[in-house]
Amino acid sequence: MVFKKENSIVSNESSESANLTTEKTEQEKSTASKQEQKPTSDGSNFWRQVLDNLQIIAIALALALLIRAFVAEPRYIPSGSMLPTLKVGDRVVVEKISYLFRPPASGEVIVFNPPLQLQMRGYDSDQAFIKRVIGTPGKTIAIQGGKVYLNDTPLAEDYIAEPPAYQMRPVSVPNEQLFVMGDNRNNSNDSHVWGFLPQKQIIGRAFFRFWPLSRIGSV
Repeated sequence: MVFKKENSIVSNESSESANLTTEKTEQEKSTASKQEQKPTSDGSNFWRQVLDNLQIIAIALALALLIRAFVAEPRYIPSGSMLPTLKVGDRVVVEKISYLFRPPASGEVIVFNPPLQLQMRGYDSDQAFIKRVIGTPGKTIAIQGGKVYLNDTPLAEDYIAEPPAYQMRPVSVPNEQLFVMGDNRNNSNDSHVWGFLPQKQIIGRAFFRFWPLSRIGSV
């Protein structure tokens, strides 16, 4: 009977040991399984972040393109035809909203694609020009004695490089067209050379110079 009890005790201890071993093994398996799954989870998060970043970049590019096409865009001044107002290398903002609600006004500086008469002289159709609006539809323009006349009244032009050294007989600006000139009167390829500008060629209004910083301000 004593041996049986001892055997029983031994048997019970073995069973408990086996149970502990089994539980331990299951915990180890569970831990190992979690460790194996962790890299997969990290990889999934990485690609999700990549996709999120790509979406943000795509949205930003789309907004930039829309703003450039319909709202405003920067432009670089490549020549001296608008001296002293704009110098070579200046950078300006060209806004495209104003002329959706009103026509261009005399004195405003505009950027435009070359009209047909300039394209026939070899200029690319998408090449940009920048000039000042002098005459609007219905106005009469003449150049005499170093002055520009608008409806027989000489313009006070403190923004030009020098008075024009040429003459031009009076001309009337047709509907939906403009008479434009460079502020560097004697070094500008403008309406006194090639005629009127159709308003449909306008890209926008140059209104702000953002470079160089020493000359930042309105145009």
